[in-house]
Amino acid sequence: MPTKTKSPTDATVKRSPRERLLAAADELFYADGVQSVGIDRVIERAGVAKASLYSTFGSKEELVRAYLEGMHERVLDRARAAIEEAGDDPVDQILAVFDAQAARFRRPSFHGCAFVMASAEARPNGGIDLATESYRADMKGLLVELARNAGAADPESLATQLHMLYDGANLSVRLDGDPEVAAAERAAAATLVAAALAA
Repeated sequence: MPTKTKSPTDATVKRSPRERLLAAADELFYADGVQSVGIDRVIERAGVAKASLYSTFGSKEELVRAYLEGMHERVLDRARAAIEEAGDDPVDQILAVFDAQAARFRRPSFHGCAFVMASAEARPNGGIDLATESYRADMKGLLVELARNAGAADPESLATQLHMLYDGANLSVRLDGDPEVAAAERAAAATLVAAALAA
């Protein structure tokens, strides 16, 4: 009896409606923007019924929030992996955060900071704002921890400066389309760290 071969869509079919909706949201919201992508388009891309979206997430805003929470995890995971690969030198660990960001800049699919794009037109104090605040607090917290480990006299101040640099590079690459800005960003980060440790 011939063995049945799996079609390329079998893996997609086996994913839960939640997984399929989030995969569609990741692709569409990041590429085209949260406001310009309607629920019907997400549902069509996910291949689920409209009822599945509302029973799983309740609203578009909650779907956007879940999409941002997934992005939050991925960005922080990449930064932590880069820090681990950097070895034991605390300055190298700080710069590794910028190296991880630079790797994202070089991807053709890079469109800027998902949180900036999503929150630009979001309703104040809603789920999107909360997801954005959580991400930013965790990124700043990671930088504070690294600055403290490096021996900065004022780790909060150094982390604030580094966070501003991180944000600025995201915006610069988004607007100018030049991923090579990462080299200048890394040099500026190294200068800030050296000045903070010399103080």
